[in-house]
Amino acid sequence: MPMLDTERHGRVLVVRIDHPPHNFMTAEMVRELQRVVYSLRGDHSVGAVVITGKPDDLFVTHYDVGEILHSVQRAGISAPPWLTAIVLRIAGAVRRVPILRDLAERTPLAAVFELYRIHDLFLEMNRSDKVFIAAINGIASGGGCELALACDLRIISDQGGPIGQPEILLGLIPGGGGSQRLTRLLGTGRALELILEGRVLGPHEAAEIGLVHRVVPAAELMSEATATAERLARRPPGSVGAAKRTVYEGGSAELDRGLHMERAEFLSVTAAEPGLRAMRAYVAELKQRGGPPIADEDAIARWLDGTAVDLTE
Repeated sequence: MPMLDTERHGRVLVVRIDHPPHNFMTAEMVRELQRVVYSLRGDHSVGAVVITGKPDDLFVTHYDVGEILHSVQRAGISAPPWLTAIVLRIAGAVRRVPILRDLAERTPLAAVFELYRIHDLFLEMNRSDKVFIAAINGIASGGGCELALACDLRIISDQGGPIGQPEILLGLIPGGGGSQRLTRLLGTGRALELILEGRVLGPHEAAEIGLVHRVVPAAELMSEATATAERLARRPPGSVGAAKRTVYEGGSAELDRGLHMERAEFLSVTAAEPGLRAMRAYVAELKQRGGPPIADEDAIARWLDGTAVDLTE
């Protein structure tokens, strides 16, 4: 049975995760998400994606622990980090060769490939020129939290959550990128506290520390998420992709490297047609008004809403 329901609303794609009874993340769910996300490459008719849970009170509870246990037992890897790092490098090389990868899928290396697959999926979301929005309508712990962290914006229902990374309570650590994205989002101290404590947070506490962007009433979650998606879907795809690359990749690099990336992306989008069209329209409006539109509440509302100039063509 498919675990994802998808529907289009103009330039917005809504993805509802449906894996009863608990909405656990599984390897098959990751593959389905991959197919959806990868299908958006080069599709400029979609500008934003909203990911939510189909059940009223479940986002993604966590990764299926039974599946993790089975995979680990199948892989049979119990070794210090330096040795598992070698195994990962071997697996990383093998998976780049289709014939070898297909053969290895029938070996214990398959469990290692699954770990790469979820990382690849989330990196694809980060590098995409679409805006990804998590509409968190219920529990989002472990892999569910990591899926939300891989989204660009996180909006949570006041009935949603708890959200967090409780893996250490089972003797684990986050495996889907949680340790890295939490650190970049919240800082070393806060991320380490959350991971070591394993405590999951309610919606308002999650918003207070910056884990989610905002809390809305449960009845308004999807309308708020889709309205945000519709607005941001009117941003130019090239600029969205450039902004995400400079923040996700440049923001965690050395300052010189990050500034180099910003310069390159800035020059690229400035010379692109959407940027030229918008700048011409802004200059024309500036002359017409005799003052900057950004200083006028009504005028800037059209720019914020993305209706002042069509930037998606």
